[in-house]
Formats: sequence, structure tokens, C-alpha cells
Amino acid sequence: MKTLIVLNFKTYSESTGEKAVRMAKYCEEVSKESGVDIIACPQIPDIYRVACSVKIPVFAQHIDAAGAGSYTGHITAECVKAAGAAGTLINHSERRLLLSDVDSAIQAAKKAGLKTIVCTNNVAVTSAAAALSPDFVAIEPPELIGSGIPVSKANPDIVSGSVSAVEVVNPRVKVLCGAGISTGDDMAAALRLGAAGVLLASGVIKAKDPKAALFDLVGKL
Repeated sequence: MKTLIVLNFKTYSESTGEKAVRMAKYCEEVSKESGVDIIACPQIPDIYRVACSVKIPVFAQHIDAAGAGSYTGHITAECVKAAGAAGTLINHSERRLLLSDVDSAIQAAKKAGLKTIVCTNNVAVTSAAAALSPDFVAIEPPELIGSGIPVSKANPDIVSGSVSAVEVVNPRVKVLCGAGISTGDDMAAALRLGAAGVLLASGVIKAKDPKAALFDLVGKL
């Protein structure tokens, strides 16, 4: 498996609407030139326009376990799949779920043919999430998200510990490193700790030159 970068657009103005398309095109260009797989995660209303504009995978930021029917306001796996999404984040620290809801969301995603990335905040939660058989878990201590302090340096044990725990629980699940990742050095450190890639947002989205930030991210590989 190639190294993976998952870029969460969140609800930043710099990655909303047509700007989401531009950001995704940066991801596609850097992916093509570097050989690193990059996934774009725009807001739900932007999935269709982004997926129609690029060939790299597009993931939703969240889905609910609800299916077709009387579920006003819910986000179904089938709907984001039809919009062009190839997968989804689940349980981001800014959209936290109960473990039972995480399980239900994973099952809904699998039924719809979506890949899943479950976000976790410590080794214990990582182990529990891995037992639910998502495709990836992404370890992100909430206090480091958006801080510019990479978890791979601030708390490397939580990354290596998560990798070890997942290997015991479900070795088919891959581990991503998130929270504070912004540079090529951060990414290289995450890979040395056993991660398959990184999940990040502001380090690229809020950068003065997002494309340059992406190239810097892959520059030490």
C-alpha cells in the first residue's frame, strides 16, 4: 500500500464551494507528481462538485447510520455514495459519536460500498475502533488538532501504541496519524512510528500556498 494523505477540508472558507474544487485539484496535482495517494474530504454539499472535477478519491466528513426513510437532516451512506464519495470519515473529534453509533455507521458504509476512516483519541479507543473493522483508524488527540504541534512529536507513544494495538486486534486495519501534522518532517516522523499515512486539515487548508504545503508534506518521502 502506498503512503496516504487524507486532507479534511472541514468548514474552512478557503475550502468551501468552488474553492473546494480548487483545493481538490491541488491534491490531485501533487498526488500525480509525487505518487502519494491523497484523499479529499470536502463538506457534504461540495462532494458532488468536487468528485466531478477530480479523479482522486473524495470522502465525506461524516455519515449517519440512518437509511432511506423518515430521517430528516441525517446524512446517509447511499446519498454520499451517489454524490461521488468513495468513503467517509467517522467519529472525528468535532463530530464525536457513541461507539455503538460508530459501529452502525461503519456497517452502513460497508453496505453502500464506502471505505471508512474512524477517528480516535487514545490507544484504548483505537483498539475498540479496530475491532469494528473499518479500513483505517486515525489517531488524533483533540488537544493537538489545529495546534501546529504534531502528535508524532508531542506524543509519539500514542501513535506507536495505536499501531501495536491495532496489529493485535485487527492487522488488516491501517493506522493514520493526525493532529498537528503540517510538514514533511511531521509526515516522515509519523511513518517512522508505523503509520500508513496522515490525516490533516489546517496545515494545508490555512497555508498561504496550499499546493506548496502539500508538496512540502511529501518532500521527505
